[in-house]
Amino acid sequence: MSDVHAARRSKLRDRCAVGRAAVLVSRPPNVRYLAGGAPHAAALLLGPAEDVLLCPDTPSGDPAEGRVTEDLRLLVLPAPGEDAAVAAARLAAAAGAESLALEEHHLTVARHRALAAVAPRLRLTDLGTAVEQQRLIKDDEEIACLRIGAEIADQALGELLESILVGRTERHLALELERRLVDHGADGPAFPTSVATGPHAGAAGHLPTDRRVEEGDFLCVCLGANYRGYRSELGRTFVIGSTPATWQIELYDLVFAAQRAGREALAPGAAYCEVDRAARQMLLDAGYGEHLAPSTGHGVGLENREDPELSPAAMGKLDACVPVTVEPGVHLPGRGGVRIDDTLVVRPEADGGPELLTITTKELLAL
Repeated sequence: MSDVHAARRSKLRDRCAVGRAAVLVSRPPNVRYLAGGAPHAAALLLGPAEDVLLCPDTPSGDPAEGRVTEDLRLLVLPAPGEDAAVAAARLAAAAGAESLALEEHHLTVARHRALAAVAPRLRLTDLGTAVEQQRLIKDDEEIACLRIGAEIADQALGELLESILVGRTERHLALELERRLVDHGADGPAFPTSVATGPHAGAAGHLPTDRRVEEGDFLCVCLGANYRGYRSELGRTFVIGSTPATWQIELYDLVFAAQRAGREALAPGAAYCEVDRAARQMLLDAGYGEHLAPSTGHGVGLENREDPELSPAAMGKLDACVPVTVEPGVHLPGRGGVRIDDTLVVRPEADGGPELLTITTKELLAL
């Protein structure tokens, strides 16, 4: 993978650097994307002469940090607790750089002042979200990691559904799912696992409580695996008991139809807002507008939530090989609700259309 990461750095340098310019990357996901690993508090300097990864401490080898590529010079700072970004600015100035592009959206005002103080002759410019934009389109290796992570989440959820659920708490079920993710090869959960029962079901981002699963409940589960830094997302809704109530069937069928419409709208060139509208409009027409989340989906990768955002006001159009979630849901206060969440990769119609990574059934199962 060294060649891949070197090519990513070269592409960024060509886009952002002019003359004796250097680039400083400090956001951990961006450091990992360009260097292969992101040791704690590390900073990556793309200098006029060489690329250097600066670390306050020796990398631990923790899988969560990733493996730093061998083509980078690794510089462990001698002073404990020294700011790697500040040290990088000093190194850039010493190497003869005339300007330094920074991720200002990641730096505090205090750190920005410290950078200017150690290298007063450097012209500091804003790199903006150049790395995040470069990360939008995933290569085959990145998609393979997402695919494996999705398989792990599918396995973990499938095993849980075979166990006895009635009487167990949301918190207990969430912890079991996270254990199963690791058992199947994940580095850990992609985000805090959400298990929502009864009146909690359908609420976006619900944090598990000590409420116990009861007969007749909707059970909503949202989980994801972190595999080699890449994070997939899977969400499903089930009914506890042998016979779902009529209102549960009707609400589920509606959300399922909206989610399918959103999935089918995924195509290269489709506007972000149009994908959102495809799923949202069905729920609006059914009178559930006040119960909807601000967005229908979002990008995934080295972060669980990254560009693009699939929302009514989002600007931009999809490209091929961009992984996104489609996750409409309705939560009715006091009653519960439904949420269905898939991770897919945008593909052209000639290649079969969007690739579904999360394959757990979306049939309304009675458990």
